[in-house]
Parts: sequence; C-alpha cells; structure tokens
Amino acid sequence: MNRRNETNVSDFILLGLTDSNEIQLVLFNLFLLIYLVTVLGNAGMILIIRLDLQLHTPMYFFLSHLSFLDLSYSTVITPKTLENLLTSTKHISFGGCFSQMYFFIFMAGIECFLLSSMAYDRYVAICKPLQYPVIMSTALCCSLITASCMIGFIDSTATVLGMSTLHFCKSNVIHHFFCDTAPVLALSCTDTRNVEIIVFVLAGSTLVASLIIVSVSYVSVLSAILKINSTSGKRKAFSTCASHLLGVTIFYASMIFTYLKPSRSYSLGKDQVASVFYTIVIPMLNPLIYSLRNKEVKNAFLRVMQKRGITRNFR
Repeated sequence: MNRRNETNVSDFILLGLTDSNEIQLVLFNLFLLIYLVTVLGNAGMILIIRLDLQLHTPMYFFLSHLSFLDLSYSTVITPKTLENLLTSTKHISFGGCFSQMYFFIFMAGIECFLLSSMAYDRYVAICKPLQYPVIMSTALCCSLITASCMIGFIDSTATVLGMSTLHFCKSNVIHHFFCDTAPVLALSCTDTRNVEIIVFVLAGSTLVASLIIVSVSYVSVLSAILKINSTSGKRKAFSTCASHLLGVTIFYASMIFTYLKPSRSYSLGKDQVASVFYTIVIPMLNPLIYSLRNKEVKNAFLRVMQKRGITRNFR
C-alpha cells in the first residue's frame, strides 16, 4: 500500500515497435499469422504425442511440455501486442504489466532448464543407450520438469518482488512492445542498481547454468557420434539431436544477446528485434523444427490420421 501511495503511475503505455500506421498493420497481419501457426503447431504436437503410444517416451514427454510452454509463452505476449498494433491508446495497467513480466520470466526460466533436460536425455540416449530406460525413468523425467518449474518460479518471484519496490513517478511510456525488465527499469525515478543486480544475477545464472548443461551434454554426444564407424550410423545418431540443437541455438543466442549485458547497454532497436525472436517467432519455430525434421512425428501424425479415417477421406 505504501508503494502504491507513492507511485503516481497507475498504468503504462507500450510504445511498440513502430509509430507508422502502415507498418503496424503489416506487423499485425504477420504476428497474427505467426500466432495462429504457433497455436496450431504446438497444440497439434501435444495432441499427436498424447494420442500416439509410440511417442510415449522421455524425449517426447519433454517435447510435449515444451510445446505447452511455447503455447503459453506466446499467449502471454502476442495477444496484447496484436491489440496494441490496432489501437491508438496502447495502455496496459500497472498490475497487467507486472503480471505479464512475471509469467514471461517464469516461463523463460522453465524453458531454459527444460531445454537442458532435453539435452541430457539425448546424451543418455546416445552415450548410454543400454542404460537409457533405467536412467530416464518416469520419476526422473517428472523430477526434471518439477525442478525447471521451481527455478522459473524463483526467478520470476524474486525479479518481480524487486521491481515492485521501485517507484514510477515520471514517464509511463515503455519503449517496447511488452513489459520487459530493462525498459520498465528505465522508467523508475528511484535508484535501480540493486534491482539491476538481482535481474542480472538471476537471468545470468539461469542462462549460464542451463547452457553449461546443454554444452557438456552435446560435447559428449558429438564425441560419441564421431567414434561411430559407419557413415549411416553417424547420420542417424546426429539426426536424433539436430532438431533440438537448432532450437537451442536460436533460443539461447537471442536470450544471451538481450539479458547478459548491463542495462545501460540496452539498445532499443536491436533488443526489440531479439525480443521478437524469443517471444513470438521461436514458439512458432519449435513445433516446425521438431516435426519437419523428425520422421517419428511425421509417422505418428499419419497413424493418428489413419485411425480416425481422415487420410482415407483425402484419397
């Protein structure tokens, strides 16, 4: 209550990506298309994995959670962005802004360690194939998901609690298309150094720790693949982790570019482009990457369609 009494700002204005009406209309159509593909792709991936018993393995257990996460992740950001592209006010309430920030950080933290869990799964599958069913048990898979959620919860709660101690009594215009930490920090009329340290340490430790797990796992995987004598064996082993490696590279590159640097290095144009990638584009790309490059998913899709007689209707 004391913070609210001392804070003059009751809502924020999300300035967005551009002030040109023509470009806003183009972006609206583009982002709407991306969002529809995101919803259909991720929902379809979840449904196929759930319906096809052959995909009830640890790899697809993690992939179904990644699809749910990407679907939720995109829904936190994209609908409000689409609304603001069509309206002139572009308002978001104080509570709405901090809620958006909370759930964005929560899901980003989960995704980091979910990708690490998927990398570890590929390491066990390729480097310890005989022990795979024992190591990647249902209990371990559920524990890894729970741990990822706990890390996301800690990151988001600590960050938003720190941000809530700040006062906003000057401009309420956020130079971004969603309530990210750096542009909101820039609006505070109080000293933000302690909060900046909290944000940097939490984001940095989450990204670095998960990236180390991914890197160590894939160095071991690549080392094991290179020891395979046959070319076809190498190709088959590499194909099982190529999709995940591509998704990981895109996600971490954009996140590291944005968050592993001091807030004074915040660059409006460059950071917004990176933000579009990891909030809007990547949730769409993941189901495409994992389905188009994965024969098991394609075959599972055909089996599901055949069971329901849909493929016969097309013939």
